[in-house]
Amino acid sequence: MNDVKQCSILVVDDTEENIDILSDLLDDDYNVSVAMNGKDALEAVSENPPDLILLDIMMPEIDGYEVCKRLKANPATNDIPIIFVTAMSEVTNETKGLELGAIDYITKPINPSIVKSRIKNHLELQIARKELKQQNEILKDNIRLREEMEQIARHDLKTPLNALINIPAILIKEGNLTPNQQEMLQMQ
Repeated sequence: MNDVKQCSILVVDDTEENIDILSDLLDDDYNVSVAMNGKDALEAVSENPPDLILLDIMMPEIDGYEVCKRLKANPATNDIPIIFVTAMSEVTNETKGLELGAIDYITKPINPSIVKSRIKNHLELQIARKELKQQNEILKDNIRLREEMEQIARHDLKTPLNALINIPAILIKEGNLTPNQQEMLQMQ
């Protein structure tokens, strides 16, 4: 996936109007799915992990903070970027959201152009992270292959080299050499 247009976004909010606003804003550019509460969001993410999550904080039963906390605690979902989109505008709320692992915090009412720009930027960063992770895995595989080849080469060269190294000692032991030849072999 190299194009942000192929990315999927999960919008989580318990207010249908907020979901409609964000869905209408993003539908033309992304694959948008929705969840109306924290429980449905967690199920949706486990079934089909999105590339980014827009998450409200104030929801019944499982609030956005708890959803974020659970997703970040799960190795299968902890790399999914979460942006809180909420009416909670206090610095302490934003701090808590970011400390839980969210990558951004947007207060309602939203500014559509800012929301679109932030989403695009975060998705581009996510794509770059995934590409770097893949490249890192390829490099690790290449290092492992190189080390295996070096071990094979050392093993395969060891036997013939041992024979070459031992030949001078064998020849000296035989004693059929001139003093000059013996001296040359001892230099080896």
